[in-house]
Amino acid sequence: MNRRPHVESRLIHGESSTPKWDFSHHVVPPMPSSVTFRLNSAARGAKGFREFAAPTSQRGKRRPIYIYDRLDEPVRGMLEENLAAAEGAATAVTFASGMAAISAAFLLTTRTGDEIVAHPTLYGCTHSLLTAWMPRLGVETRFVDLSHPERLGKALGPRTRVVYLETPVNPTLELLDLEAIAAEVKKANRRRTSATRVRMIVDNTFATPLGQRPLLHGADLVVASLTKHLSGFGTDLGGMVAGPADVEQGLFLVRKDFGGVLASKNAWPILVYGLPTLAVRLAAQQERALEIARFLEGHSKVSFVRYPGLDSFAQGPLAHRQMTDPSGRFMPGTLVYFVLKGAPAVARHKAQRVVDHVARKAYSLTLAVSLGHVRSLIEHPASMTHAALDPAAQVRAGIDPGGIRLSVGLESPADVIHDLDAALAKA
Repeated sequence: MNRRPHVESRLIHGESSTPKWDFSHHVVPPMPSSVTFRLNSAARGAKGFREFAAPTSQRGKRRPIYIYDRLDEPVRGMLEENLAAAEGAATAVTFASGMAAISAAFLLTTRTGDEIVAHPTLYGCTHSLLTAWMPRLGVETRFVDLSHPERLGKALGPRTRVVYLETPVNPTLELLDLEAIAAEVKKANRRRTSATRVRMIVDNTFATPLGQRPLLHGADLVVASLTKHLSGFGTDLGGMVAGPADVEQGLFLVRKDFGGVLASKNAWPILVYGLPTLAVRLAAQQERALEIARFLEGHSKVSFVRYPGLDSFAQGPLAHRQMTDPSGRFMPGTLVYFVLKGAPAVARHKAQRVVDHVARKAYSLTLAVSLGHVRSLIEHPASMTHAALDPAAQVRAGIDPGGIRLSVGLESPADVIHDLDAALAKA
């Protein structure tokens, strides 16, 4: 084509041609069912092992030599090409889950004696990884409030190798200014060698590459759960790391040796159903999310609501600058966070009553963790997704005991509002 197609088309068709598979007859790529591949000679096998994880063979124009699923596989490779294009990255490498992807990013960028600087409010399992498991490898984490980027420079010590954050933050939907944080990291790296440079890693799960592309705002790596919006239907686990070409070899080797491989049977639905429907799903879900957020904002039992699309959203200018699709359209997302009125212990009990009523009585709402699915999912972070943090740590991280996270699906907003109103009556 003599012009670049729009993102909605690229999410469906990906690259117009790929060495990963022969598309001369297939409209939809076939799903491989073999974990190993036939080799016609020992020499070809030896060549394949030599070339494995070599950037020239994995993302070049030559067809890779497939040997074993854990190394490389065509459908997963096509998904990675499309994810890289969506994120504006040179490469994307997929993993068995979002947490496997985050773990791989840390294994690639740190070693014993290094330090990670992270925003205090994180997904509970990420917080647990940083505080319970990375220290066993000799990598410590310091939590620094990145909502004040101007303070970051002083927080980056000689051992700091990573600045890690989510935006929007899980579950509070606070936004962090990617360009301002990247500027501070870049400033610090002017005084460092390539071996001691700091890398900025951003979890882009909430916004998706359709609604936010951190690499274009200065991040070094992007991680995301494919299980959420990018799958969209709640059927397949997966994760990815996207970034510059020079990280590809290391990520492939981490995946090979630690074994967190995205199975081809999980990659296929994300490639065929998830990515191609992302644009239309998000557009419809955002309309519903705004209507539901406005209802909650006017409810007598709700203390406050956070949703980037609301006029009352305190970080509105940042949201409109940062959360956009490639055409510049505002993409406020599908997540709504609201907090019930009352003292902390009282609000916590009320929130539990609300979600318990949903679990027993609601039709269009489901009490379940995860997000970004066609079904609307509701949960109480203090009891569920962020339970790895003790109550004091939750408060320090800004997670309100009475906070509820709502992931808006494709149901009629009137039905979701009806279920919410009935549940809030029990608060």
